[in-house]
Formats: sequence, C-alpha cells, structure tokens
Amino acid sequence: MKKIHLVIITVLLAALLALAGCTVTGTTAPASVTAPVTTAPAIVANASLAGLESAFEEIYARVNPSVVNISVVQKVDNPFTTSQYSGVLGSGFLWDKAGHIVTNNHVIADGDNITVTFYDGTEVPGTLIGADADSDLAVIKVDMPTDAIEPLQIADSTQLKVGQMAIAIGNPFGLQGTMTTGIISGLGRLIAANENAVGPTYSIPDIIQTDAAINPGNSGGVLLDDTGSLIGVTNSIATTTGTSAGVGFAIPSAIVEKVVPALIETGHFDHPYIGASILSLTSALSTAMDLPANQRGAMVSTVTVNGPADKAGLRASGKTVTINGQEIEVGGDVIIAYNGQTVKSSDDLITLLARTGTAGDVVTLTVLRDGQEVQVAVTLGVRPVS
Repeated sequence: MKKIHLVIITVLLAALLALAGCTVTGTTAPASVTAPVTTAPAIVANASLAGLESAFEEIYARVNPSVVNISVVQKVDNPFTTSQYSGVLGSGFLWDKAGHIVTNNHVIADGDNITVTFYDGTEVPGTLIGADADSDLAVIKVDMPTDAIEPLQIADSTQLKVGQMAIAIGNPFGLQGTMTTGIISGLGRLIAANENAVGPTYSIPDIIQTDAAINPGNSGGVLLDDTGSLIGVTNSIATTTGTSAGVGFAIPSAIVEKVVPALIETGHFDHPYIGASILSLTSALSTAMDLPANQRGAMVSTVTVNGPADKAGLRASGKTVTINGQEIEVGGDVIIAYNGQTVKSSDDLITLLARTGTAGDVVTLTVLRDGQEVQVAVTLGVRPVS
C-alpha cells in the first residue's frame, strides 16, 4: 500500500489530516433523487447492557447490505515508462432504488474504471453521475434489480450532540463490511475541501468528529446513529501514521442531503457564495477595533470586487495593527447575525451558509459598523469552482 496523502489542518495541535478512503495499491485493483428520512427507534440507546450486542447485530444486518466496496482504476502518467495503472479502494452506500451510490469525490477522482462490489460479492460496473470536490462528495450509478437495492435511511445531523453513539461501516484496507463503534467526539469542525485545488480554496463546515475507528478504505462509507440511520459520510482522519488515531471526520448528512440531489440531477452543485474573506473576532481584535473585549462575530477582512458582498456594500478591513507580533488588518464590518441567527465566529457563518444558503437567495446580514448595528441585504452568488 502506498502512503496516503496527508493534509495539514489547524485543529488543536496542527494534526495531519489523511484521506480515509484512499487505499492505494501499485497494481490495478479488481476490476428518485431524495433519500427517505428515518423514523426508526433508538435501538442502541434503549438497549440494556445485556442486549447491546444484539442491538449492534441488528443494525449491522440491516445496514451492511446498503454499504458497498468501490474499486477505482487510475491511470498513472510516467514520462519515463509506458502508461501504468494503480488501484484505489473506497466505500459507498446506496442512496435510492434507481441505483445511485454516494461516495467521496477523492475516491473516484481521475478514475478510468469503477467497480462496485455488494456485500454478497456481486460485482457490477459503476458510472460516474456527478462530483463536487468542494464538499468531497460524488455519485455513481449501477444497474441492479430494484429488489437488490436497499437505500440507507437518513437522519438529521443538525440534531447531534457530543457523546451520542456513532457507528461506522465501510471497507478499511479493503476488508469489506467492517463495523466499528464509538461516540460523537466533536461537532462543527472545518476541514480542507480539496487539497489539490488550484486557485481559491474552501473548507467543508459542520464536520462530525468521532473516535469510531476509521482507516484507509473507509472513505465514502457511513457513520450511523443509534437507529442505524446515516448521520455522516466518513471522509478523513487526523493521524501521524496514516492509520486511525481515534480522530476521524465525517461529512454531515445535512450537507449530503443538499449536495447529492443536485449531483444526480445536474452532475454538479452550486455552492452559495458571499464573496468575502472573514476572520473570527477575538478579544484582541475587538479591542483593536474599540469594541468590547467580549464582542464576537465574523469580521470582513476583504471583499471580492464585483462579488455579492461588494455589490451589497459590505466594508472590508482598512487598518493594519500588530497583534502578538503579527500584522492584521482590522476595521471591517463585523457580521453578528445571518438571517437573524447569531454568528459568533467565521465557522458559524460558513456553517449557516452551507446549511441554509442557496445561490440567488437574498439574505440579511446584521453587521457592526463603526460600533452601530446595520442590516445589509446580500444576494448570494455561485461560488467559483476550485
């Protein structure tokens, strides 16, 4: 197995973020749009200690047939030899009876051939329907009888709490149908959307952190709640070794439910766009702007010329101060609410935009400008593609 790519993230102590689904081999690997919303009972939460094993067994038996192994052949360009091929192994899950399967974009990116293996060993070719690097999601399609397809139920990730049960099913290191368990360790994390982006780079917000073991090959697999319903798509891990260190990340179902239907319908997803770079307001920044030290919000650092924020009249920073030895521009509008919902940091704004924003919508931003609250109407644009 070749060493998987590592991405540096600024979570706690600048951990290394490794894509969880890129099990790479040196040789070729073996060759309705809306998903249903769950109303299943909380199986694990209601189980006694003695019944915990049977509860896990029931979830596995019900969900595993909806999880697939994805094998992708990629052409490797080498100027010194003839064309070579390598294999990438990942995971995916059934979205609807039409045969659409959801996985990570980094699993299928640049793939020349996709093979889907079902839990019973059935192998069928997969066709790429749509992909979005900036949410790291993709949809492929297989031709299978409808009675052989059991779509996964979807839960609302916005209702998650730290400490709740988390169950992962996928294919770590190609070991098909592997289940691991843990808890929700954290919520609202940000991770880099596309490590290979050229030009503007973005983050995926609202990420779920879990200590359920996630390893290379799990990418595109499922993170479940105690009903066996999807709360996230396993995506990456923080690691110094390339294997699980107990810090895994999953793309929340709230984002999956927005992106996937668009990928099925049009092949791409238009991310909402304000057209401004923002910075979380700290006590030091607040003090430098003559605001109360406990004032929080998202300060507008720069605005894109002729972008939505520029057209709406949002003001960028215009004064440079030195804080802890670093020169930082301050003085821009401080966004403290998005359509009436409180914004305490840049992460809050990015999350609200991802959860509720749609290109073309007119949203109301409440900003502090020269110490006074001002309402600014912004027509959201379409974010440039990485």
